[in-house]
Amino acid sequence: MKKSDFYFIILFALCLFSCNSEQKFNVTGTVADSEGRTIYLEASSIEGIVPLDSMKLKKDGTFKFSYKRPESPEFYRLRIEDKVINFSVDSTELIEITALYRDFPVSYVIAGSENSAKIKELSLLQIALQKKVDALVEASEKGRINAGAFEDSLRSVIQAYKDTVRINYIFAAPNKAFAYYALFQEVNGFMIFDPFSNKDDIKCFAAVATSLNNFYPHADRSKNLYNMVIKGMKNTRIPKQKTMDVPQINESGIIDIDLKDMRGVDRKLSDLKGKVVLLDFTAYQTAVSVSHNFMLRELYDKYASQGLEIYQVSFDTDEHFWKTSADNLPWICVRDPNGVYSSAAAVYNVQKLPTYFLVNRNNELSARDENIKNLEETIKKML
Repeated sequence: MKKSDFYFIILFALCLFSCNSEQKFNVTGTVADSEGRTIYLEASSIEGIVPLDSMKLKKDGTFKFSYKRPESPEFYRLRIEDKVINFSVDSTELIEITALYRDFPVSYVIAGSENSAKIKELSLLQIALQKKVDALVEASEKGRINAGAFEDSLRSVIQAYKDTVRINYIFAAPNKAFAYYALFQEVNGFMIFDPFSNKDDIKCFAAVATSLNNFYPHADRSKNLYNMVIKGMKNTRIPKQKTMDVPQINESGIIDIDLKDMRGVDRKLSDLKGKVVLLDFTAYQTAVSVSHNFMLRELYDKYASQGLEIYQVSFDTDEHFWKTSADNLPWICVRDPNGVYSSAAAVYNVQKLPTYFLVNRNNELSARDENIKNLEETIKKML
């Protein structure tokens, strides 16, 4: 045998050994009553969902997946149709999951991963929150509660959820993968914890970012979370004292607002004289935004032809997100790039989002949301 051939064989053997010794994590288990269905292993990356593997389940419902173990904590999910189980992998090499197909996302048992067990708890809490929100939306749609009661109740249930998760999951163990997972849960497609404009929520992101950076400073998730915290801190930092542009007060006494809409056109509140105006301060990034705009849409569809107009001021920090969210709304949508530190927010004493006012046909402020018992009835009387 030639010497060169001998070295080639040794090199090839080493390569095979290296490939076979690659550390992998394993996910095994059973899904009862699932014969013939396909189960998927997917990665929940920063960029989105990435398919990794799949297999068709047989009569016994058993499955097994093996995949390269990540260098830092990562998130994965098992999916059957639209039913999903989320879990995380760090130093864990074997995770066992037992589930029923019928209740796949909620009734499963998971072993071998403390983080994944906590993620299950968080998922169940989020499902319970979504049910409460759905019930409030239904009650509002059917007229069982008015707009003010709806928003107060919605804000209350979301805050209660955040308090529970903040204390028991995020601050209790900010170095754990489940704390990171808790930060990014959603309701109605919006993040429950606001990393860009809520100071208390930003503290949660900062706690996890600090811990993650200590253990995994080069991980993409560490860098991404750190950047989010920096952006949030900049957005909420009290600016240095400077001369504030006070909105003009016109002859009728209304505090005028002049901002650009999505097409860059200046839209003045005072130009709407002759209409009943619902002046709404909001941020589409908040969890209540979808249901709030749904309520406004119902009012607008009913009364726009009778002289109702909505002038909605967004404090969203992300201009692209604002434009995308407001694109299909039929009323006047403007954005204040100064966010919650805008002069309009100051002079209108906006302390929470959303906050709305009613302006009569003479351009005079008539009422603030907290003083309106029944928004629809008040609008009908003003028209």
